[in-house]
Amino acid sequence: MSERFMIYGATGYTGKLIARTAKAQGLNPLLAGRNEARLKSIAAQHGFEYQAISLDDPEALDAGLSQVDAVLHAAGPFSQTSKPMVDACLRTGTHYLDITGEIDVFEACAARDEEAKKAGVMLMPGVGFDVVPSDCLAAHMKARLPDATELTLAISGLGHMSHGTAKTGVESIGTGTRVRRDGRIVAARKTPRREIDFGEGPKSAVAIGWGDVATAWYSTHIPNITVYFESSPQLEQMANMGRIARWFASLGPMQRTLKKRI
Repeated sequence: MSERFMIYGATGYTGKLIARTAKAQGLNPLLAGRNEARLKSIAAQHGFEYQAISLDDPEALDAGLSQVDAVLHAAGPFSQTSKPMVDACLRTGTHYLDITGEIDVFEACAARDEEAKKAGVMLMPGVGFDVVPSDCLAAHMKARLPDATELTLAISGLGHMSHGTAKTGVESIGTGTRVRRDGRIVAARKTPRREIDFGEGPKSAVAIGWGDVATAWYSTHIPNITVYFESSPQLEQMANMGRIARWFASLGPMQRTLKKRI
């Protein structure tokens, strides 16, 4: 292997931004993804090599990863795409990074820690903006308050979600609002709400199952963690859904319908 890395999902919204930044930094990544025509166009813009590789083709994936030291995985939704890429990284000894904010992906990677150590592979999900700033802040606060037993994070002003993040939100409808209680990730019986001052007076906020519910535990070992977003009509609608409505929205036909609207 050479000192190169792969950007998988280079044709997506965030993947394009990563490729552009890599060019500005003088890096030479290998671009990869499923759509060869789009890859060819982006690669031509930056002077990068590219390979069209499907996550459903383990042999092609292994061959692509054997050319690099690490992959920056940017193709969501990661609930569907992370495992085949992690599997391939463990087979080929390739370091794995992604930009997920999904609780299940963080937990799945953490569960494979020993397997990764034996393979000499680093599994580092969530290196994007979703949890890195808040995780650093949580670790700082824990250092300042070492006896803390409860962590509340409140987020405002993130703006427009990427298509992958929006699809992840649709997929998580059936799980309810997840929080951490006594060290365990659980679904809240009722979505927590509270008033939070983000700097311009109290605003209504709604709890969501954000990635920090998983990651902040490893950084702080605080047993009770809740993440809030400033309220919006869409969040209120999801928070007000009952168990039956969530179950119905989690079914395959409804999931496909909702994703088509994104």
